[in-house]
Amino acid sequence: MRLTGAVANRCHTPLPTVGLVLLETSCVLCRQPGAAVCPPCAASLRPAPPLARPLGIDSCVALLHYDDARQLVTALKNGDRRDVLGWLAARLASEVDPPPGAVVGWAPTSAHRRRTRGYDQAELLARALARRWRRPCQPLLRRGRGPAQAGQPAAARRHNPVFSAARRVPAHVILVDDVITTGATMTAAARALRAAGATGLMAVAAARAPAPGAR
Repeated sequence: MRLTGAVANRCHTPLPTVGLVLLETSCVLCRQPGAAVCPPCAASLRPAPPLARPLGIDSCVALLHYDDARQLVTALKNGDRRDVLGWLAARLASEVDPPPGAVVGWAPTSAHRRRTRGYDQAELLARALARRWRRPCQPLLRRGRGPAQAGQPAAARRHNPVFSAARRVPAHVILVDDVITTGATMTAAARALRAAGATGLMAVAAARAPAPGAR
C-alpha cells in the first residue's frame, strides 16, 4: 500500500532525540567534583576511638571516628548517597577478616524510619559488605516498637531497642550497623541472636561515636 500526502510526511518525520543527563558527583566532605570521598579528605579522617566492646559481642570493628564521619553517615542515611555506601563498604571490607562460615546480618532500623527513607542504611551496608566478602546476607532480626536511639540519653538507650529473631539463626554472625554509640543496639541484637542459637558474634560499623557525655 502506498502512503501519500500528510500521512507519508508523518511517517517519515524523525523521532526526537532523547539526551542522557549525567549527574556530576562530588566529595561529601569538601564538595569538590569527583569521588564520593576525595583522597585528601579520606586521609584526614580519624579512625574510630577505642571504646568498650558491647555486651554479648565477641569482637567489634568500627572504621571511623563519628565526629569526622558524621557527614558521610548523614549523606547515606538521609541523602541516599549510594556512592558513599560503596566507599564505606570497600574500606570496611579491607579492614575486617570475616570468621569462617559467618553469615552477615544487620541491626534493623525502625519501621517508621525505613518507610520515611525508603530503605534501611544498615541493611544496605550489610549487603554491600557481604558481596565483597562473598558471604550470605540474611534478615536475621525483627525490631520491636520503640523510640529511635538518636538523641536519647545513655540511660534510655540501654532499654531500647528490642529485637527478636526473624528466622533460624546461624552459629556465627557478623552484625552490621552504621554507627555504634553506647553499644545498646548491638547488645540488644546480640541478646536476641544468642537466645536463638548464635554462639559467635562480630559487630561491624562504619563509625564509632563516644557515648553522650563522654566527649
